[in-house]
Amino acid sequence: MPLALLALALGAFGIGTTEFVIMGVLPEVAEDFGVSIPTAGWLVTGYALGVLFGAPLLTVLGTRVSRKKMLMLLMGLFIAGNVLSAAAPAFGVMLAGRVVASLAHGAFFGIGSVVAAGLVAPGKKASAISLMFMGLTAANVVGVPLGTHIGQAAGWRVTFFLVAALGVVGLLGVAALVPEAGRPRGADVRSEFAAFRNVQVWLAMAMTVLGYGGVFAAITYIAPMMTEVAGYGTGAVTWLLVLFGAGMFAGNLLGGRLADRALMPLLFTALGALTLVLLLFTATAHDKVLAAVTLTLVGTLGFATVPPLQKRVLDQASAAPTLASAANIGAFNLGNALAAWLGGTVIAAGFGYTSPNWVGALLSGTALLLSLLAAFLDRRTRRPGRVAATGGPTAPAPAAVRR
Repeated sequence: MPLALLALALGAFGIGTTEFVIMGVLPEVAEDFGVSIPTAGWLVTGYALGVLFGAPLLTVLGTRVSRKKMLMLLMGLFIAGNVLSAAAPAFGVMLAGRVVASLAHGAFFGIGSVVAAGLVAPGKKASAISLMFMGLTAANVVGVPLGTHIGQAAGWRVTFFLVAALGVVGLLGVAALVPEAGRPRGADVRSEFAAFRNVQVWLAMAMTVLGYGGVFAAITYIAPMMTEVAGYGTGAVTWLLVLFGAGMFAGNLLGGRLADRALMPLLFTALGALTLVLLLFTATAHDKVLAAVTLTLVGTLGFATVPPLQKRVLDQASAAPTLASAANIGAFNLGNALAAWLGGTVIAAGFGYTSPNWVGALLSGTALLLSLLAAFLDRRTRRPGRVAATGGPTAPAPAAVRR
């Protein structure tokens, strides 16, 4: 494994911790600021929206500097946002801190995906991307549960100060291990935006929004669901998040390996199974053992879609992948924002803490339908004489991603 992938994974670990740890300490934050659980859910939605808008904006700005320098600048922004969150005197200030930290998220993973894919042979690109995302999944096995435990024992502010420290480690790792390759060849705003002429890029991002949104619909309100419905104590939330993180870790590695062999069949299987599991979660949430098993499966199936979806975007936008890659990270978080908002809405409407699972099943089921449409369009464009989905003649096989 190239050491640069380890550096990217270190940055991903810090980012993953801050993204998900808020869910474990959501009740404590809500109580501290005197707001309701659905209102506190805006800390998830606000973060996701920051990723959505920050990813393309900062990526476009980053075409003027080398990818290594941009990754370092992004980690600095991440550190500043988490310090602001930790020291926030009011809910609005903490929300602002979450947004500041989130601005670095999408561009880091988007640029990092291109860097990771460029470090390995063409047939191992999805595996390289999954190794970078391994830092994100490891955060859910170690960082998030530990942060949740610390937040419940010593206060959530301590958690976010420690997350800022993780950002410092990630910054040092990028500085030391990622090679300085100079500004990307041919990088300019016009060429990067040209990738969005391909309808398959839009379909892939729509699958990302809806498929991963299905996961977030369930996981955003996992703490009240497990304590109020399944009957777990508050302290058990930490270990339940370990199970979810372990599922994500396994799903990410499995998805990375299988996506290099059979990308679309993997998406069909993972999205179909995720839809079914989310439907079952409404019932299994009432039993401690079944709830824990289902939560693990949600993590596994949900993250098994991440490497193939990211690789599909890179393949479809191979001539100018950086902006499209970052936009797809934004799409993951648009799904997060949509799901967190819809989940809070159905809870506030009185449908109970299990109702977000129905929302998640609807979202992931729609993603499955879109994946079938994308495969159908692929088959059409490969037939002799057919017109490509971009509106022109059938394109040649995607070129390898440039470093």
